[in-house]
Amino acid sequence: MRYKHLFFDLDHTLWDFETNEQETLQELYDQYELQRKGVPTFQEFSVAYVGHNERLWDRFRKGYITRNDLRYKRFRLTLLDFKIGDEKLNVTLADQFLDILPSKSRLFPHTVETLDYLAAKNYPMHMITNGFESTQLLKMKNSGIDKYFTHIVTSEVAGSLKPYREIFDYAIAKAETSAADSIMIGDAMELDIKGAHGVGMDQIYFNPAKPPVDFTPTYTINNLKEIQGIL
Repeated sequence: MRYKHLFFDLDHTLWDFETNEQETLQELYDQYELQRKGVPTFQEFSVAYVGHNERLWDRFRKGYITRNDLRYKRFRLTLLDFKIGDEKLNVTLADQFLDILPSKSRLFPHTVETLDYLAAKNYPMHMITNGFESTQLLKMKNSGIDKYFTHIVTSEVAGSLKPYREIFDYAIAKAETSAADSIMIGDAMELDIKGAHGVGMDQIYFNPAKPPVDFTPTYTINNLKEIQGIL
């Protein structure tokens, strides 16, 4: 086999983050009666939250804010968009979000089929993810895919985030392999693909939405089942 070890991203690659996130936000919107508190529609709540979350994650990856800032600011700023300055509600939403989200189990099509295929070929598989340690472990357990992975490397444990080489080096050392013998499978061009390229690791770019790219990965797929034609 060309590759001896496979490294996967979790969110947006195997675990359907958008669907699971939207289900969680809908539960929060309904449970805490946010319409009565001044948020006119769920759609407006969702759009506001997702915008703040993406911007704050970018700042977190660049080291400008802490995990705690990220956890609480995204809901605080969302509520303030609707002129709701309720810190108790903010803390409740932030904490409940991280309790509910990892209980969701929607996966991308062909995830289990593909992991079964790779396991049958005896590929050692590992995870490299930027998410919170406890949250990511629960996502994998509750969606039934934790059993496929030998090592689960989170940014929290590695002390670094994708795309920085330290987290890739940490994961490679943990797996007792080399970049040349490994391949990274992920959806994020900057984080997964260019990050892996930076340490000399080949890449499979999962690109279902087909946005334009400024870098040519080793392989590009639009469906996880296509991995079976590569590995």
